[in-house]
Amino acid sequence: MRNIILKSFIIIPLFFTVLFSNEPLSIGFWNAENLFDLIDDPNKNDDEFALGGRKNVDQKIYDLKIQNCSEVVSDLDVDILGLCEVENIKVLNDLNTAYPKRNYDIIHYDSPDNRGIDNALLYDKSRFLIISSKAILNSLDNSGKTRDILYVLGEFQNTLLHIFINHWPSNYGGKEKSIPKRTSTAKLVINEIEKIRQNDKYAEIILLGDFNEDPNDINMQMLEDAGLHSLMKPLMGKPKVGTYVYRNKDYFYDQIVINKQLNDEKGLSIVNNSLFILDLPKYRQQEGNYSHYPFRFWAGNRLLGGYSDHLAIKVKIKKN
Repeated sequence: MRNIILKSFIIIPLFFTVLFSNEPLSIGFWNAENLFDLIDDPNKNDDEFALGGRKNVDQKIYDLKIQNCSEVVSDLDVDILGLCEVENIKVLNDLNTAYPKRNYDIIHYDSPDNRGIDNALLYDKSRFLIISSKAILNSLDNSGKTRDILYVLGEFQNTLLHIFINHWPSNYGGKEKSIPKRTSTAKLVINEIEKIRQNDKYAEIILLGDFNEDPNDINMQMLEDAGLHSLMKPLMGKPKVGTYVYRNKDYFYDQIVINKQLNDEKGLSIVNNSLFILDLPKYRQQEGNYSHYPFRFWAGNRLLGGYSDHLAIKVKIKKN
């Protein structure tokens, strides 16, 4: 099911003034980690987050999760925000209500993922004009169900921008075992990009997402070989820098990936030194065995009251 929420603007002259301003476009991504509502959907494996589930979630806990998520969105403060691990349009509307500053419109499709988690795009239509969108079914070579790839085509400063929101299969069950699922996903994304290139060899393309791989890992290298470059790559190896931590090691699973057309001086391009990880002290645990880990909302069934096990990222795009 397609869910696109469009909010009307009252002050039309202001809309056009802002839309066609020279201010760079800010675009971000965040894994909201299990943003579920309180309803037990019989078609999803979401019962632990529902009323009566093993986490003992109630309205107060749900409201805290929404409020904490809105805090991240506020601190990131972007024109376009890709999200993953969101259950449905309800949680997106609740998040939007909790952060009224931007008055975001929403693009969301229900995916066949067994857990019921989807990708979504929030955008400020005074800054970015949507032309089309679609959910790209990821069948994993008929080996299972997972979330779709969200594709959005929009326009900034009279130039088209192709956006892909990704949440690639996790390392659950072991990294080596899960690699083929991400290989299938990488091939799917590359195939979609090749279709775009056939129609426009100068197309400007950006991928946002939780890829569950580092920039140097095998399936991210497939993207590199296809002419797509991760902006996180230069940060590899820096101490205590990353968007995700596992067994005390930092990873860059959350990435912004661009094609060479976004790295030249024609059309649109990335603003120099604009890559940003939202790494404030409050978003990491500060003590104990998990010091430095992102401050998550749940640890198993124990409520920590944090934000997510992933940090948010953003970058700016300018018109040349």
